[in-house]
Amino acid sequence: MALDDLYREVILDHYSHPRNRGALDPADIKVEGANPLCGDELAFYLRVADGRVSEVRFEGHGCSISQASASMMTEQILGKTLEEARGLIETFKAMMRGQDPREDRDVGDLVALQGVRKFPVRIKCATLAWVALQQGLEEYEGKKAEAKATTEE
Repeated sequence: MALDDLYREVILDHYSHPRNRGALDPADIKVEGANPLCGDELAFYLRVADGRVSEVRFEGHGCSISQASASMMTEQILGKTLEEARGLIETFKAMMRGQDPREDRDVGDLVALQGVRKFPVRIKCATLAWVALQQGLEEYEGKKAEAKATTEE
């Protein structure tokens, strides 16, 4: 079996059997992302405990690449610190720009999405989940900093 075929199977498996699908209420982080060019829509829900992603879920619809990427992302960030999650975001975006993942970062099934680079218009589909996660983390940390500043006054 060719490597491209194996990667295609991994993507289709995550699309057909998404991991961590569904809403999470209450959630510490709720963020939505959309790609209006192709109609992909995603919503992510994260619970954070002791600086780690303790639970993560997603909802949405769209192409197989956006949905598979979201499923893979939830598997990769579960249990990670917020700092590790930010590192994975950067690693994934670099991978989509053609850079090899850092050896110290295990990207798991995400490597299957490297083939998307052959189709530049689909890169936004693959990165949608990651851009939304980055926005969600920034908003969460901004609110925490704001709350801390308020209590120190």
